[in-house]
Amino acid sequence: MPRKSADPELIDLRKRIRHSAAHVLAESVLKLFPKAKVTIGPPTDDGFYYDFDVDRPFTTEDLEKISALMQESIKANHQFHEREVDRDVALKLVAGNPYKQEIIEGIPEGEKITFAGHAEFEDLCRGGHVHSTREIRAFKLLSTAGAYWRGDERNRMLQRVYGTAWESKDGLEKYLHQIEEAEKRDHRKLGSELGLYLFDPSAPASPFFLPKGAIVYNELVALLKRLYRKYGYSEVITPQIFLADLWKRSGHYDNYKENMYFVEVDDREFGVKPMNCPGHALLFGASLHSYRDLPVRFADFGRLHRYERSGVTHGLTRVRTFVQDDAHIFCAPDQIAAEINGFIAFLREAYSVFKFTDIRVALSLRPEKRVGSDEIWDRAEAALGEVLDGSGLEYERMPGEGAFYGPKIDFFVPDAIGREWQLGTVQLDFSLPQRFDLEYVAEDGSRQRPVVIHRATLGSLERFIGVLIEHTAGALPLWLSPVQVAVIPITDRNTAYGHEVRSRLMHDGLRADLYDSNDRMNAKIRAAQLQKVPYMLVIGDREQAAGQVAVRKRSGEDLGAMGLNDVAVMLAAEAAERS
Repeated sequence: MPRKSADPELIDLRKRIRHSAAHVLAESVLKLFPKAKVTIGPPTDDGFYYDFDVDRPFTTEDLEKISALMQESIKANHQFHEREVDRDVALKLVAGNPYKQEIIEGIPEGEKITFAGHAEFEDLCRGGHVHSTREIRAFKLLSTAGAYWRGDERNRMLQRVYGTAWESKDGLEKYLHQIEEAEKRDHRKLGSELGLYLFDPSAPASPFFLPKGAIVYNELVALLKRLYRKYGYSEVITPQIFLADLWKRSGHYDNYKENMYFVEVDDREFGVKPMNCPGHALLFGASLHSYRDLPVRFADFGRLHRYERSGVTHGLTRVRTFVQDDAHIFCAPDQIAAEINGFIAFLREAYSVFKFTDIRVALSLRPEKRVGSDEIWDRAEAALGEVLDGSGLEYERMPGEGAFYGPKIDFFVPDAIGREWQLGTVQLDFSLPQRFDLEYVAEDGSRQRPVVIHRATLGSLERFIGVLIEHTAGALPLWLSPVQVAVIPITDRNTAYGHEVRSRLMHDGLRADLYDSNDRMNAKIRAAQLQKVPYMLVIGDREQAAGQVAVRKRSGEDLGAMGLNDVAVMLAAEAAERS
């Protein structure tokens, strides 16, 4: 059944509050910097920002002064007003501001042009404000950063001010607490401290996974491969680059070219793959399939490359090269419901490993830029809607959010501090089989067109690792931890026994490090805790004499002395359970 969105009235109120706060911000900046040129200042999911063309970057002291001026404007209780003007008047109102002029010139003929203002400030704006400034009950300016006009590195660098605004002080305080927690959990900081990965200017926005990070990466792949075997997927390997003709045939050249990398080889243009689907279409079309062969499920861990502007890349969560747990299902139309329901079962089992249970579901519908006829889109959207209605899952309909080749179901998961991440997706595609002339022999001997289901569970593995680091604050579960056990001898005379303990654990498939430095025991324990090692086995003379170890958890919980064999069996079982 379609899911009721979060209170739409509250969402609208927050949007209007934040939009209004952006106007008050711009008003205050102009009071301090009369020569500044205002550009754009939209509300966002959590706040607002405004970009300014100024002579120098804003400082912390500037933000404090701007914030004080905003408070004065809010207390003055200025009324917001809106008015519609014709194009000539609009251009006169923004004379001297090339940014606003560019925006106005981009507005199609016949579309109305509106300005909104309060007090002595007025801005080109589509509207959507609170009644007066006093309704901005709680706000805070957060930071400032450089931002290119229109997000294009070829344009002038502007200064962006970020802020947040809420309907109550309590809402603001909760959000600021979440930001504080997010800073502690920032995967960029933790990833470096834990020795998981690094970035180098020689490969912008492209992570290098260190040995510990590679362990996490490969454990996730192993989990997915186990589920692939259970759910009937066949893993394939496909090339990294294809002739541009393939991308023209698939529709990527016309609809996705700006996000792709191209190279020239032997005077021919090749595209580095941003997606696996065209390669999988070639595999399916390489032989004639019977209806008895369907569904065909191809899984691929091939590396993908997508161009992201430098201004939007972010740690592991927005990179230029990544691997997805990507798969494509080629099936008959009457198998769509069963296959999507099968994927939902697959997804739920995978998510249960990470205790992701509160899943939000969205049905994303046709975007403005797309391939395929309206008839094909009608058919695809209806098919996904019927599957969701029959599944009993609550879901939201999201117009305009589908992929360019088909509608999709997206799965969103909240993390430990309440932020939501889109992870899994399943997409229905009637267009790709048509473009690649894919067929199968039906039961009556006729040639029929299959349907393609694109699907991913964790999504980009790079991004998922970033999300998981922040969700767990780096304290990964035992099965996923690069180092699962720290063996800590108290003195040098216990080191030889420490080697025996480590060897036994490794024999049982556990990843163990021996902390045999000259540091004191408490320093070694602290070092292991900082590295988020799940278990510490402390060895002194008494434990060595008894063939035991003193077991501690990274949380500080002391489990006491246990026999080495018992500990090895306990930890190996916990790791195998992926609990």
